[in-house]
Amino acid sequence: MRVVIAEDHALLRDGLTRLLQAFDFDVVATVDNGPALLPALLEHRPDVAVLDVRLPPTFTDEGLQAAIAARTRLPGLPILMLSQHVEPLYARELLSTPHGGIGYLLKDRVADVGDFVEAVHRVAGGGTAMDPEVISRLLARREPLAVLTAREREVLGEMAQGRSNAAIATKLGITEKAVSKHINNMLTKLDMPPSDDDNRRVLAVLTYLNA
Repeated sequence: MRVVIAEDHALLRDGLTRLLQAFDFDVVATVDNGPALLPALLEHRPDVAVLDVRLPPTFTDEGLQAAIAARTRLPGLPILMLSQHVEPLYARELLSTPHGGIGYLLKDRVADVGDFVEAVHRVAGGGTAMDPEVISRLLARREPLAVLTAREREVLGEMAQGRSNAAIATKLGITEKAVSKHINNMLTKLDMPPSDDDNRRVLAVLTYLNA
């Protein structure tokens, strides 16, 4: 699986490269600044890109804007953004792009190697991987979600991280049948048609959060 990495801190960039290579990813390019990122993405057309939100020269949102521009040119290009802090606005901007293959994680999550590698695979496969803290912020800012029960909000948060019904059931200590019931009730309350396609459900929820 071919990967492009964008990170301005040399130690973290090298660490990400070595980590992904250890799990048989092919790191085809690494960049350390915003202007070099979009050309690298367009040239290499990776299976997934792991990008820092903030890059030189301004350290604002160069990584994010390059990702959005690349997905405009290459629809569906899988992007996993990394951020030092929870920045819901940046997450919303990324979620506003069409198609799947989107992730937004705090850099601290990289330390949990198993979860991080799983997130890279999930995004590369067209799924979604959202940091729990980002999801919490997004949920907190959406008053319409007040119609959901506490359990439904828990299920929503797990769905937004890309977990399957079985994984949600295990995490929350309930049955898969109960998870399915919560999801159907939740989507009905949010005026979204129920679907057996887990990725479609996740994208529908994230689209709603981004509205």
